[in-house]
This record gives sequence, C-alpha cells and structure tokens, in this order.
Amino acid sequence: MDLLNTLVDKGLRRELPTREEALAVLATSDDALLDVVAAAGKVRRQWFGRRVKLNYLVNLKSGLCPEDCSYCSQRLGSKAEILKYTWLKPEDASKAAAAGVAGGAKRVCLVASGRGPTDRDVDRVSKTIEAIKEQNEGVEVCACLGLLSEGQAGRLREAGADAYNHNLNTSEGTYGEITTTHTYADRVDTVQQAQAAGLSACSGLIAGMGESDEDLVDVVFSLRELDPDSVPVNFLIPFEGTPLAKEWNLTPQRALRILAMVRFVCPDVEVRLAGGREVHLRSMQPLALHLVNSIFLGDYLTSEGQAGQADLDMIADAGFEVEGAGTTTLPAHRADALGGGCGSHASASSGCGSHDTEDASGCGAHGGGCGPCGSSEPASESVAASEPAAASAASEPSESEPSAVPGARTDLVAVRRRGAGTDLAPNA
Repeated sequence: MDLLNTLVDKGLRRELPTREEALAVLATSDDALLDVVAAAGKVRRQWFGRRVKLNYLVNLKSGLCPEDCSYCSQRLGSKAEILKYTWLKPEDASKAAAAGVAGGAKRVCLVASGRGPTDRDVDRVSKTIEAIKEQNEGVEVCACLGLLSEGQAGRLREAGADAYNHNLNTSEGTYGEITTTHTYADRVDTVQQAQAAGLSACSGLIAGMGESDEDLVDVVFSLRELDPDSVPVNFLIPFEGTPLAKEWNLTPQRALRILAMVRFVCPDVEVRLAGGREVHLRSMQPLALHLVNSIFLGDYLTSEGQAGQADLDMIADAGFEVEGAGTTTLPAHRADALGGGCGSHASASSGCGSHDTEDASGCGAHGGGCGPCGSSEPASESVAASEPAAASAASEPSESEPSAVPGARTDLVAVRRRGAGTDLAPNA
C-alpha cells in the first residue's frame, strides 16, 4: 500500500505523518491488518531492535479518590469492588518493587490515587524511592502521583526519581466529558513541570472510551507536541461500578491499528503496551510486540494481568528479548539529548518523533492509565483492610444497556487481590 510505504519512510526519518495519514491507519480493513503491523514493525525495529522493556507497577495507595474520572475504578463514587488501602510503608513498597525487578523489570512505577500529592506525600514517596534504589541497583523509578504543585517535581528528582507519569488520556475537545474535577490543561501543566525539573516525562492515552478516530489522532498528535520519552497506550477496562462499565468498543484488530498509529506518529519513543492488553488483545498480544517496545509485567493497579512468566514466555516465543538494565532504552539521538538518562525534555517544538529539539516518558495502568485521579486530602498512615473480594469486576451487559462489540470478553476483567496492599505474593 502506498500509504504504508509513505508512513514507513516518514517513521524512519522521524517525520510527522499528516492527520489524514494517521486517520487512514485507523480506517484500514482487517484484511490489511498484517500489512499494517509489518509496516509499523519496520519503524519499531529501526529504533528499538527486538528489545522489550519491562515495567512494574506498585500501587502505593488504592482507591479513596475524590476525582471523578469516568474510566477509573478508584474514582469518587466508584462501586467497583477493588482493594482500598492508604499509603504503603516504604519498606513494604520496596519489597513489592523487588518482586518486579526479580522478574526482569527495568523500571518500577510508583502510583498513588489522588488529585495530587501534599508536601508530606512527596516526603513519603521520596523515602520509598530511596529505599527501592538502595535495594535494586540500576533500577529506574517513575512516580505517578497526580497533579503536581510548584517545586514538587524537583523534590522527586532530588530523591532519585527518573521519570514522572501523567497521562493526557483523551483529546482536549472531549476531556470534559470524561472528567470534570480537573482539566486537560492541568494535565499538560504537570507533564511540563516534570520536564522542567529534569524528569523524563511519561504521558499517554486511553482508548476504548467511546471516542472517535479523530479524538484518538488528536490526543496522539498532542502527545507528539508535548514530546514524552515514553507513551503508554491503555485500553479501557470497563469495571462494573464505574460510568464506563458498558463501553466495550474494542476488538483485537482495532487495538492493533491504534498501536500502529501511535508508532507511526511517535516513531522513536518508548511506546508502552499498558492496561487492558489481556482483556482486549487476548491471543493477539504477541503481534502487539511488533508495534510497542515496552510492556507492564504482571498485574496493574486494580486489575490482574496475565502471569508474569506468561509475559516472559510470550516475549521469547515471539522472537523478542527482554531489555537488560545496562541497555539504554531510547535511540542514541534521544538518549544523548538526555545525557544518557532514561528520558529527556529539551524544547518541544518538533514533538516525539525528533529528539534533536524535544522530549518526555510513560506508565499505564488500571484500564484508565496510571495517572492517578484524585485526593488532595492527607491519607492516614495505616493500611486499611481490603474490602470483600469479587472474582471479577465485570458482568455481561444488561438488556437495557448497549451491547458489547462482537467477541468482547467481559469475563476477563479480574480485580487484583494479590501483591501490594495484601498479604499474598505479587504476580511478577
């Protein structure tokens, strides 16, 4: 296809596609799907070879959030039967992180629900970062704590944080339909604060919330302009008890086309396959490795992922290799701009396809991305008892609700009941 040849050529030159070209990728037929994957795979291999970076999530504080993000199981008013607990102690968080590192994770992502951290929270997370780095030489740490106040990004960097995640999630034009307690501009400002403090910025999106193709292209083009070092792509996990519980809009084929579009628009950044991959890609997950160069290992914030060993087997069986701690993730032209670090953020004039003049990083999560969505209230020190478990957070749509797309597997949504915040061993 002329379209795919053009996109490959642009991707190899780090040149921005047109909006029409990006939209055309999303409009390709299922018959052309393997051609789309192969084309985007050429761009992926140019900049990242066959390496797959592993990331591991530690949910420092679960639930108890006053923000109203419609996709989030931790939101204000959520009836999802997830684990709810306040801040983990640094030693407990470090123990959870060590399990992920032992499983091959190169980066640990520390996430806490809430609108944004208090200064006391930043102190608490700083101690956790220090504990993790003391016990795990060479590990990258990304913090994901919500909206930042002035000076907080610098304090996290001083504590040893390498990156900060805050996802844009959806297009600016439709953001108010998803969240009302903060704005799209608030999210952009937090990413820019992280960049200004010298942190590698991580920012991505959530697909499957009922958005249009134009919305998807809008948010990915906005991310390119913001220029993160890594872009996590989350696929909505429609938790029962949340406003988007009936939004089953994705097929494996559409999920792959979305990933391909992101790769063409942001050819040389770490594109991370994040929350919802097991639910929506299912047996097609190995094909996604030809598009992304980064995934989460094991479980997410409030939902279970496939077994950690299954992740490792999938990578090996597909002919890819786990990226080692001594390997620089980003291509040389981006890594050099960072001074060899894990991310970068020079001026953002050209976007995430050209690191001669720009940059930022990523972290995906609970079916809505790992950008926490609530709580400026100080949390109590003790870990609360978790609520009664349910084997699955999803059920079949009722007759009065919109039906799922053909082939949707609503039975695959499982609430996390192990790892951080529990007495059970983590999935790593």
